[in-house]
Amino acid sequence: MTSVALVKTEYEAVIGLETHCQLNTKTKIFSTSSTAFGADPNTNIDPVCMGLPGVLPVLNEKVLEYAVKAGLALNCQIAKYSKFDRKQYFYPDLPKNYQISQYDLPIAEHGWLEIELVDADGNPTRKKIGITRLHMEEDAGKLVHAGSDRLSGSTYSLVDYNRAGVPLVEIVSEPDLRSGQEAAEYAQELRRILRYLGVSDGNMQEGSLRCDVNISVRPVGQKEFGTKVEIKNMNSFNAIQRAIEYEIERQIAAVEAGERIIQETRLWEEGSQRTISMRTKEGSSDYRYFPEPDLAPIEVSEEQLLEWSAQLPELPAHKRHHYESELGLTAYDARVLTEERATAEYFEAVIAAEANPKAAANWITQDVAAHLNKNKLNITEIAMTPTNLANVITRIEKGKISNAIAKENLPELLNGRSPEELFKGKELISDPNVLESIIDEVIAANPKELEKYRNGNTNLKGFFVGQVLKNTNKLADPKLTNQLVDKKLNS
Repeated sequence: MTSVALVKTEYEAVIGLETHCQLNTKTKIFSTSSTAFGADPNTNIDPVCMGLPGVLPVLNEKVLEYAVKAGLALNCQIAKYSKFDRKQYFYPDLPKNYQISQYDLPIAEHGWLEIELVDADGNPTRKKIGITRLHMEEDAGKLVHAGSDRLSGSTYSLVDYNRAGVPLVEIVSEPDLRSGQEAAEYAQELRRILRYLGVSDGNMQEGSLRCDVNISVRPVGQKEFGTKVEIKNMNSFNAIQRAIEYEIERQIAAVEAGERIIQETRLWEEGSQRTISMRTKEGSSDYRYFPEPDLAPIEVSEEQLLEWSAQLPELPAHKRHHYESELGLTAYDARVLTEERATAEYFEAVIAAEANPKAAANWITQDVAAHLNKNKLNITEIAMTPTNLANVITRIEKGKISNAIAKENLPELLNGRSPEELFKGKELISDPNVLESIIDEVIAANPKELEKYRNGNTNLKGFFVGQVLKNTNKLADPKLTNQLVDKKLNS
């Protein structure tokens, strides 16, 4: 009997994200209640968001502006005509028993964003991810489960309606993602864009940005999609990546075992690092959509579109390309500097003051960043102006002060001291005659070390350089000192 070698099938994942982003408006989407996070339960409510009889919703104009700006930044086509719909579902935290959302005529469609993955050597790989649609909708409230029960885990639930009516945009990607790493980077880039626009803070811990993942697997080369599974309850980008990686392995193992993948919603369990089944997945027909009769359709004029488009800032992907191709920064430095709009603007202000871009990048991503992280500050909260940092960098490059002295005085610079005041009397000694005289004194004072050096212990050169720096309160020009010490010791 001839033995047959079993060929292991290779699989690929097909992944798309549905991302709910809370908009930074002061009031709710259809009423005047506050959207402030952290208020006492059921204090940011009103008759409209509670769905009381006889009340009518009125669209918050700022919500429309922010949605359109987000759509433009994601390279979407903005609909000249769109409308709201009622999405029927019955949860305790949804007071009206329906959600006002957009269904067949969303505000924006057919866009894309670019993700960038940087390998271990710092080389970037770029990929465009399609955006299917972006639409406006209201958020539901929040259930708080309490008490203790051995079987169900809780004995009763409380409802907080503060979030009910908070404005959201839901952004649905095309199924263009193929790994957990790509999905996590997509979510991060989406958040960067929204934060640059100022339309959302993207804070996952406060629920301002929530991602649901749709994922299926199929044999490599197969065109048809597999059965998709939705994953919820991921509260960090790292969790998104880990949940996807787990689910890919689970689905492949199931397919190879001959099991059927069912269309369902699963939850990511952080403690056990696994997904668990929550419910079978609803289809759009289950929501019984119909046009919202209390809200007029939306028409965005060409003039309004041009005005909002002109207000868009330069976005992070464009800044990264500019920093790498025109300023000569590495992909890593460009990525760190563009993570937050305020950091990028600070960096640009430093180089506008004629500082070397690479030196400016090093100071901001290393020394300044360490101070910010240690003190939990934003770059807008430091007193050191971009002009002062540029002044310090220029002084170092001209040999007026050393890098070590600048770093030693960084805390005072960060507190607002000017370089002119701080470095008065601390300029480097760069006169060769003065330095040679000091080096001669150091060599004469250390005959034993000189003998050891000349007998082969060349590491002692550092000792002599250190003594010169010590005798000059670190004001000796380090580069010139090294050259002159080397010359003297080997003469």
